[in-house]
Amino acid sequence: RGTIQSYPLLAVRKLWEVVVIDQQRRSLAMDTMARFQERTFESEESVGRRYLWTDAFAVCNYLSLWNATDEKRYLELARALIEQVHHVLGRHRRDDTRNGWISGLSENEGALHPTMGGLRIGKKLPERRADEPFDAQLEWDRDGQYFHYLTKWMHALDQLARATGDGRYHQWAQELALAAHDAFVTTVGNQRRMVWKMSIDLSRPLVSSMGHHDPLDGYVMNAELMATGKSLATDDSQSKLRSMKEDYAHMIVGGDWATDDPLGLGGLLADACRVSRLVTRKALNDDGLLASLLAASLVGLQHYMAQGDYQRPASHRLAFRELGLAIGLEGLDFMELEVREHHGAFAKVADLLVLLDALRPYETLGSALGQFWLDSGHQRVSSYQDHLDINEVMLATWLLPEGFLVLQERKSAA
Repeated sequence: RGTIQSYPLLAVRKLWEVVVIDQQRRSLAMDTMARFQERTFESEESVGRRYLWTDAFAVCNYLSLWNATDEKRYLELARALIEQVHHVLGRHRRDDTRNGWISGLSENEGALHPTMGGLRIGKKLPERRADEPFDAQLEWDRDGQYFHYLTKWMHALDQLARATGDGRYHQWAQELALAAHDAFVTTVGNQRRMVWKMSIDLSRPLVSSMGHHDPLDGYVMNAELMATGKSLATDDSQSKLRSMKEDYAHMIVGGDWATDDPLGLGGLLADACRVSRLVTRKALNDDGLLASLLAASLVGLQHYMAQGDYQRPASHRLAFRELGLAIGLEGLDFMELEVREHHGAFAKVADLLVLLDALRPYETLGSALGQFWLDSGHQRVSSYQDHLDINEVMLATWLLPEGFLVLQERKSAA
């Protein structure tokens, strides 16, 4: 894991994983992603199937595999997947009376700016019509747009832009950020807030409540995009990104981020990992956000452990939610290395190290969750098979998390 040998205690603790277990993880991740490609990619024999959350993690997994193997085919798979996502989820559904790009752009313009109208979730059922009554349970299976799915896709695009130096992916991420902010952020009274779910064309809210971590995701993502724009010298949208970042910043002031939902906890830790990198790269100031995210994660983990859901049988658990937490816990090493190597960037290094040390015991939980879902017997239960694509892709992310958790550096072979 990069410069881990700089710290003897960390090196001793992780030596076996670095030398042996990482090889096993790489092999398992390669096999898992090969199955995902065979099942879901478009081909002459198959139309393919796309789901935005799963595909965002898959792009990051291909970057991890490219970094781990130097095999350019994984870079090409990432690019091919992005192309498929844009041409499927950036367009109206096959069962919709509307057709073409959901942005309303012409065929040629839409191909140049595929994210300008956002991207569909990829749910099985059509979105709820304006004249249909709201059904909370059914809404989970209906199409539309989720802000937290869009930020995952922005991150995937931006990671590829960072790794390859290809400004197109950064441009598409920026255009998606602008579309998402304009659609999901609104004013109620004199307060700025967000909605949870929008229609496919972003013309109306489908679920008006605000996602717990959506403003946080927006803030971190816009900071990442600004940093990438500067590094690529394509910072023509810096003023717009800065304005959106400030908008999200107002919404996260005094935020209570604690949650006992494993997927939400994993997202919180992943955001903390990115914040640590953005601080050390001078894209964010250490204003206490990292400490508050770590403290909230600690509270959430304590509640999650007390519930004991992770001890239930496989048939009563959802793998992708637990794997989200396992992925987030993989970020503890990366964060500690950032804090130790760049301690001058942080205002209260000792406090951050105390929080990271308090989180360390939960690494065994993350490992236990990942190992549990690696078990072939647990993978045979219907709750796993019913969500096979997302489960396997997130399992691969846990096996090789760097492409998702760590902001990428330019590869010379790109």
